[in-house]
Amino acid sequence: MTPGANPAVMTTRDGVAFVRTPEERFASLPDFPYQPHYIDVEGLRMAFVDEGPPDAPVALLVHGEPTWCYLYRRMIPGLLAVGLRVVAPDLIGFGRSDKPVERSSYTYAGHVRWVSSFIELLERDDLILFCQDWGGLIGLRVAAERPEVFSRLVIANTVLPDGSPMSDGFMAWQRASQAMAFMDCGALLQRATQARELTEAEMDAYRAPFPEETYMAGARQFPLLVPTTPDDPAVPANQAAWKVLEEWTKPVLTLWAPGDQVLGMYQASFVERIPGARGQPHRTFVPSGHFIQDDCGPDVVAAMVAWMT
Repeated sequence: MTPGANPAVMTTRDGVAFVRTPEERFASLPDFPYQPHYIDVEGLRMAFVDEGPPDAPVALLVHGEPTWCYLYRRMIPGLLAVGLRVVAPDLIGFGRSDKPVERSSYTYAGHVRWVSSFIELLERDDLILFCQDWGGLIGLRVAAERPEVFSRLVIANTVLPDGSPMSDGFMAWQRASQAMAFMDCGALLQRATQARELTEAEMDAYRAPFPEETYMAGARQFPLLVPTTPDDPAVPANQAAWKVLEEWTKPVLTLWAPGDQVLGMYQASFVERIPGARGQPHRTFVPSGHFIQDDCGPDVVAAMVAWMT
């Protein structure tokens, strides 16, 4: 489908209008041979990758904005090589998952609820969460609400905001995300990496979920959902999540790119506030930009594996 094409809009039983990216957009993805699986979440189809031994401990990889589970292509092989099962969902509004067309359909609480429903269907109590960007804002909320199903947390270039002001880099991104005529996700990923150059095929893979603006309501709305003021409706739930994390004693590792102008300054907040993070072999990666998975994926996996073993 080319920009300007008229997408088929469907509706859930609850009246949520959504579009579904044509599958041909995902043909010939470089370095991503994994077949999608699908589940129903509140009438929306949620896509995910599920690889490795079914009974092995699960590495749950949660992406952020404006990416999809393709972001983890440089990490999945290394995690599979050490015997883990790898599960990587596409958030609603991203990747192969359905995309509500109204921006009002996307809320912070709604994303937490969708991911929590997804985790319930896994029926596991040994999840190793890797979260970055919005994967952290959502994943850490879910972990705090359901700590019994997580054995370890790996936190990378994210934040769990409680209504305090965010970095100048984030505020600049928030403004830019609303002003740009079209959100070229391939070009955004290229600008946000420092250690490597993406190929044109890789950039096209990041563009694949969004044939045109109708598909981008979630990508547009996400930056506005970050609670940066005390009166934001997400603040009480995030504060409650921090209370749980401040008592969390299970192992927590932070793997960080301090060169990230948006979230590179937040590593210490997790190390200092979460008991399970104390004394762990935290790492920083230089050079690396915001999307550490794409910049330094194999090195990130090596740090995770060394820590777990």
